[in-house]
Amino acid sequence: MIRPNPAILPSRSILLSAREQAVSSALILEVSHETVRLRPVALTPEARKQHFDELGPALRARKKSIRELGDGFEFEFPSDAATAQLVSEWVAGERLCCPFFDIDVHVERDGGSLWLRLTGREGVKQFIQADLARWFEG
Repeated sequence: MIRPNPAILPSRSILLSAREQAVSSALILEVSHETVRLRPVALTPEARKQHFDELGPALRARKKSIRELGDGFEFEFPSDAATAQLVSEWVAGERLCCPFFDIDVHVERDGGSLWLRLTGREGVKQFIQADLARWFEG
């Protein structure tokens, strides 16, 4: 379970708003007995805007389904070239600000779906649910 470090991050709502607004300082989360460091400053202001205000919403709009895994989630998308490009750009930014994710992209043969898998160590699954809460709507 993700427990915010009270000295640095007083509440989960601050985490979400800070992440969405891409604050300029690193956030530290205690995940089990380890520390997870968000690095929103790993992206330039322009890249943060593109990542959070353009790529994320565009991918949410294209999401077909979600599979729950033991240590994370898989998100299904159509495998057209435009969606594949969006996923690729999103992954490039996400791996910088959330280096604790294991990120896999799989495209099924014969025109099948594109799958984005986000997993990680204990606690990362709950982080994904909180951080990407809008992806789970509808």
